[in-house]
Amino acid sequence: MAALRAAVHRRLVQTLPLSFGSLRFASSFKAADLTVERNTKCKPKPDPSTLLFGKQFSDHMMMVNWSEQDGWGAPQIKPFQNLSLHPASSSLHYSIELFEGMKAFRGVDNHIRLFRPMLNMERMHRSAERSCLPLFDKGELLECIKKLLEIDQDWVPYSQNASLYIRPTFIGTEPSLGVSPPGRAMLFVIIGPVGPYFATGSFNPVSLLADPSFVRAWKGGVGAYKMGGNYGPTIAVQNEALKKGCQQVLWLYGEEEEITEVGTMNLFIYWTNTEGDRELVTPPLDGIILPGVTRQSLLDLGRTWGEFNVTERRVGMEELLQALDAGRVLEVFGAGTACVVCPVGSLLYKGKTYQIPTMQNGPDLAKRFYTELTDIQYGRKPSEWAPLVV
Repeated sequence: MAALRAAVHRRLVQTLPLSFGSLRFASSFKAADLTVERNTKCKPKPDPSTLLFGKQFSDHMMMVNWSEQDGWGAPQIKPFQNLSLHPASSSLHYSIELFEGMKAFRGVDNHIRLFRPMLNMERMHRSAERSCLPLFDKGELLECIKKLLEIDQDWVPYSQNASLYIRPTFIGTEPSLGVSPPGRAMLFVIIGPVGPYFATGSFNPVSLLADPSFVRAWKGGVGAYKMGGNYGPTIAVQNEALKKGCQQVLWLYGEEEEITEVGTMNLFIYWTNTEGDRELVTPPLDGIILPGVTRQSLLDLGRTWGEFNVTERRVGMEELLQALDAGRVLEVFGAGTACVVCPVGSLLYKGKTYQIPTMQNGPDLAKRFYTELTDIQYGRKPSEWAPLVV
């Protein structure tokens, strides 16, 4: 009888609008119920100067399971280990999964800080609802992550040029090949020390390929959510960029060839606009753009400084090229958790390379943003954006 009720309930949920589908996810796991199993075979910590991005992981991970029948289980911190999944798990077949990316930093005072972590929790929550995965209390998840950091705090590099990357991941584990909301799910968090995201270093300019035949996201799609399905299909385009001597892809959209993102980063243009005013512009959050934490932080800083216009609006390739030809472009740079700020030096578009004078102009603004954010992250400048964790 219970199985029949569950089947009827799931069918009902499938017929509801998205905003009502979340009603079945009213409960959440609690950090107070967290259990800890210590790893008895801890690994030696790597030299911070040798770190690559995403190649090494700490001794422990956090995990919590959910089922439609029983709801959320108790969260666990366990030794870092492989997952055991049914071959028909919905995440493997239909990409019912999502992830987050955030960092912890060892400050100059030896305390460990997170950077605006609730923005990541809120974005993950939105992605979960869009994926029809069970919802959770954002604060409870953050408390579980803090406990994981406390246990593996020695993995946070003793370096101002490295950090600890945190990867919360949420997958559907329903053992069924039916395309439907999963009746089982797993949320887990892994962490590991990282160096610069780009092999060229943390502040060297990148070259971009802008090819309108490739699209990263589209209106009505899921470009505004941090799902793995947004990233896997971009790898082939990235390879095309490398073949043409470029390091990253400038993603365009629609007939107007709107500029959207650069690689896996949000894009910023600093220029003198047609009215003769200095302006920092970035594409709006219109469903195509991922709402990046670093993106929001640059907008907040720029508006606080009050020294130039800060604008969120659509910019097409034609407008950018006209500004380049007129000498009005000062700097172009990407922004994201992995790299913080990454300057752009050139652009390949329809067989022609356009030089962007980012580095020739300092790049004063990009460096200022980078310094301001890293000063906050490493505790050189007190800020509510980077609360102490350990």
